[in-house]
Amino acid sequence: MASDTHRAIEAVWRIEAARLIAGLAGLVRDVGLAEELAQDALVAALEQWPESGVPRNPGAWLMTVSKRRAIDLIRRNERMARNLAELGHRLESAGDEPPEADEIEDDLLRLVFTACHPALSTEARVALTLRVLGGLSTGEIARAFLIPESTAAQRIVRAKRTLAERRVPFEVPQGAELAGRLSSVLEVIYLIFNEGYSATAGDDWMRPALCEDALRLGRVLAGLMPAEPEVHGLVALMEIQASRAAARVGSSGEPVLLLEQDRSVWDRLLIGRGLAALARAEELGGGTDGPYVLQAAIAACHARAVDPGDTDWVRIAALYESLARLARSPVVELNRAVALSMAYGPAVGLELLDQIVDEPSLKGYHLLPSVRGDLLFKLGRRGEARAEFERAASMTRNARERALLGERAAAC
Repeated sequence: MASDTHRAIEAVWRIEAARLIAGLAGLVRDVGLAEELAQDALVAALEQWPESGVPRNPGAWLMTVSKRRAIDLIRRNERMARNLAELGHRLESAGDEPPEADEIEDDLLRLVFTACHPALSTEARVALTLRVLGGLSTGEIARAFLIPESTAAQRIVRAKRTLAERRVPFEVPQGAELAGRLSSVLEVIYLIFNEGYSATAGDDWMRPALCEDALRLGRVLAGLMPAEPEVHGLVALMEIQASRAAARVGSSGEPVLLLEQDRSVWDRLLIGRGLAALARAEELGGGTDGPYVLQAAIAACHARAVDPGDTDWVRIAALYESLARLARSPVVELNRAVALSMAYGPAVGLELLDQIVDEPSLKGYHLLPSVRGDLLFKLGRRGEARAEFERAASMTRNARERALLGERAAAC
């Protein structure tokens, strides 16, 4: 019975943690302190619920306990009480009633922008977001990114310390600042998704739990910012990519490339949701599509093709051209080379690829020699292709991908 209660508590925590921390951060104006107070409430639930049972409104119970702990903390610490006298008054006057839904949503949006603040390193933003918004433990974050638990803990601690030391305001930016900050939020969510979709290291090709966490965060953000086309574009992109999950891994865990996947097992529900989110994004954008909307449109071309031969590669190449004009990067050019090769032949793709082969940012990027090897193979230049596949295999840190590249080298 106790184990059933513990499982229920874990489920409640995953659902309520972000809203709980957001509500507390809105009161105490400190993400680190808010998380500590929320954790105290979780400990209280673990101690009391096995005997008393799960309350009818567990989220309100956790919020009430957290607020009482905050008041006790202020009362115990005289120095803090002097600095936070007004805060203590606000907490006590608020009473034990749970906050209104709109108030919770506002605080949750503030928490999203605070956890993804550009003052933090990318790694710190990812770790803190998974911690306070995803409800993951430090151990779960460490396992997801194949880093020591102490490293994950340090990233989270430093992130909270940086936010406190720099007195980062707990707010949603306004005006011109919003666009830049929103791009940081979207980047963090997509980084989390991509690590789950194509793991950079370890023995597994995918980590579906991270994809699910990113999707959940994206859907929450779309609900909080319904008028932002790029938010819907990112959700569309993740929904469509996630629809392929069951077809991306073979029976032995080996990677299955896009053109070799069994499209009958693609999740049509996720595709439908993704296409609907894309339509919403394009409607809001009014003909001016951002990078996530363009990437979602590319993913939609694959999703609409029942057979790989039906893929509209000419449109995909054109979309990559638009993406390159908007946000040109070596990785975009690499993907554009693939699209050009599929639309107009491998020689066209290789010509573009050779223009970026010495790009410093791609020096350790295993997909560059992997794609180049594929194009050389199609052109019959098998010796060169083998060397590229072997080089790519030596560069990747993912065991499954290394094995696949080794097989491709041997096939040359």
